[in-house]
Amino acid sequence: MPWRVAIGSNRGDDLNARYVVHRLLQSLLVMLGVTVVVFYALHLGGDPAALMLPPEASFEEIAAFRQAMGFDRPLWVQYIDYLSRLLQGDFGVSLRFQRPVLELIVERLPATLLLALAALSWSTLLGFFLGVVAALRPGSAIDFFARCIALMGQALPVFWLGLLLILLFSLHWRLLPTGGYGELRHLILPAVALGAYYMSAVTRLVRDSLIDALGQDYVRTARAKGLSEWRVIRRHALRNALIPVITVQAMEFAALLGGALVTEVIFSWPGIGRLAVQAIQNRDLPLVQVIVLFAAAIFVLVNLLVDLLYALLNPRIRL
Repeated sequence: MPWRVAIGSNRGDDLNARYVVHRLLQSLLVMLGVTVVVFYALHLGGDPAALMLPPEASFEEIAAFRQAMGFDRPLWVQYIDYLSRLLQGDFGVSLRFQRPVLELIVERLPATLLLALAALSWSTLLGFFLGVVAALRPGSAIDFFARCIALMGQALPVFWLGLLLILLFSLHWRLLPTGGYGELRHLILPAVALGAYYMSAVTRLVRDSLIDALGQDYVRTARAKGLSEWRVIRRHALRNALIPVITVQAMEFAALLGGALVTEVIFSWPGIGRLAVQAIQNRDLPLVQVIVLFAAAIFVLVNLLVDLLYALLNPRIRL
């Protein structure tokens, strides 16, 4: 019997290793596909040399720049060279800032990370509270209020809500600055504007997931055993209802790390999203390429971590 248990354990470890290797290979293939899309998207708008240079550039200047950047070579040769430089850690130099692109992204990442954490923190806590309260009293006035708040948060555009907050709290009441970075008071308005949508999504998701979990057989069985209602909710229903919430919030966090373009521009927040807008306005295509790659890499990495966490918590989804 011990010999059989050992074999079963080794087989389970092999399946776990296969699952991890399989997901890693999938992630690498996705990133490879992203590099192909990002590289060829540069050439969809026409001659990249003409796109990068000012409109008043002469034909001779465009031809010289095309040759200097290697755009006169076949596309597959340019892609192989582009991919090899990425693998060596060479992400290029910004045409506008004349600095390494990776250095610019690392410089702006703390601001984006701070904004993302602040927005998701308050939106998750408030959305979780409203969702639980609404699920425990479906059809009540509290449920109606929570659903109205969730509907408003998802219906209001971020740019409109951001401008409204500036008009009220900055221009009318003069309580908070219109923008900037460096102090806590600079963080409040952009975090509120950015987190309103995610608060609404969490509220609706927690409410629907918890209502569904409370109707399952294992919850009725726990109640039949004489457990208190709070213990049934906390240890059985709520734990299973949190799984989709964790997944959604992980993906939203990955999206925010790629830059909240509208919010960062409205509130002059020096993050990756504002850097992306500046790169587009300045026709800094090497910087745009790396920002897109960075955002895609964050998505792939977070998705990989969530899948591995699921495999750890729930063996049924392993290969």
